[in-house]
Amino acid sequence: MPDTATSRGTASAENLIISSQRVNARGSQSTQRILLTASQRETLAALIPEDRVFQGEAISEDYSHDELGGICSYPDLLIKAKSTQEISSLMRFCDQQRIPVVIRGSGTGLVGSSVAICGGLMIDMSLMNQIIELDKDNMTVTAEPGVLLMELAEYVEGRGCFYPPDPGEKSATIGGNISTNAGGMRAVKYGVTRDYVRGLTVVLPGGDVLELGGKTAKNSSGYALKDLIIGSEGTLAVITQVILKVLPLPAVRVSLLIPFPEFEKALAVVPAILSSKVLPTAVEFMERETILFAEDFLGKRFPDSSAPVYLLLTFDGSDQSSVERDYCQTADLCLERGALDAYIIDTEERHQSVWSARGAFLEAIKASTTQMDECDVVVPRSKIAEFIRFGHETAARMGLRIPGFGHAGDGNLHLYICRDQLDEKRWQEKLAKTFDALYEKAAQLDGQVSGEHGIGYAKIPYLASQAGDTHMQLMKGIKAVFDPHNILNPGKIC
Repeated sequence: MPDTATSRGTASAENLIISSQRVNARGSQSTQRILLTASQRETLAALIPEDRVFQGEAISEDYSHDELGGICSYPDLLIKAKSTQEISSLMRFCDQQRIPVVIRGSGTGLVGSSVAICGGLMIDMSLMNQIIELDKDNMTVTAEPGVLLMELAEYVEGRGCFYPPDPGEKSATIGGNISTNAGGMRAVKYGVTRDYVRGLTVVLPGGDVLELGGKTAKNSSGYALKDLIIGSEGTLAVITQVILKVLPLPAVRVSLLIPFPEFEKALAVVPAILSSKVLPTAVEFMERETILFAEDFLGKRFPDSSAPVYLLLTFDGSDQSSVERDYCQTADLCLERGALDAYIIDTEERHQSVWSARGAFLEAIKASTTQMDECDVVVPRSKIAEFIRFGHETAARMGLRIPGFGHAGDGNLHLYICRDQLDEKRWQEKLAKTFDALYEKAAQLDGQVSGEHGIGYAKIPYLASQAGDTHMQLMKGIKAVFDPHNILNPGKIC
């Protein structure tokens, strides 16, 4: 990968604009890095207490990349914000001075959305981490964007409520989940993050504060600006407070682990399950290789890892009898369609063991190789098996390991291309060809470039190729209305 501009020094005159090389082999945008002047640094630093302002060597290496680390660039200045008012002041000055701004949560993204590829200012939201209110009358929870998903889930469940979105990375922030419209394992029954966002407080690039939505269950009042912010990956506005819908906590939860002799049989049964009168909370697909990685990574045994392929399903509800009826009906259907067995996971200890292993798949695969990159696509459920087969064929043709897993219930698949011992040149060549092939196949199957991880910087060329010029121009037009000076997370999405 070509070097990126990662200077951590200061500029001594007016904004120094230097061309940066392509940040990633998959990126296509021409980006420019803007180094702040000493005067600009001083003005920004004066807006925030000095113990929350970082520059030069004081900026941790963690802030130069996201979870995968394939895209690397430091911000010139890092500020940890604590309030909407602080962010408004910062954005107003940056807009006047044309300073790029990137918003940062936990840094768990996978496509470079939170990397400061143009330098400038990075605003860390991790200190805006308060849960403000749980309103049981309206069944909403109000929180700041830096609250972690696992913290929010624990808080509401401890009070008899339930926040359904369940992405694999539980240490991601709620603001990050909203910015990518995160989905996760329970999407098949409960939907994705967008379905639970009732209201947002946002700061626009010029510093104006806007309230979008609220606690009301319905809203048909003009354009759905709130929904434009959801999934915009920090390119349109800065989220500073959220109002989320919650549900009553289900009283009963049971999982099934179902081994199959081959992936075609496992995936063929999924449409049959979902077209029956049973609606599982989650339907996950996993192959033995990935389970073994998780066992090694966690140092714990999976209930069974002898079969080539598994479906992992969860059922929840208000009473034991209805949940039992659903999982028994599903187990019988799977056994009729070629399943080798059906293991019932009906204690909290077993449930946590199985689902913690599922949640560790990404980290486990990452630990098995020297470097990796991810293909996150979504295809119609009826096409999952064809895409998985193509992934296997591509791995063999390219001489690469491409382990994967996915949300079989909604067609969202995650394939991880592993570098292993390839040298840099061969890795980049094979990676580019592999991504081209996988995304082209997804498009042929009427799929989409991203199911839940977003576009960021890494996927722009693939989105542009699939969406077409009109689609991309419309998105650029929306971006220009919100951010006419293109300072907020420039070089991302479109």
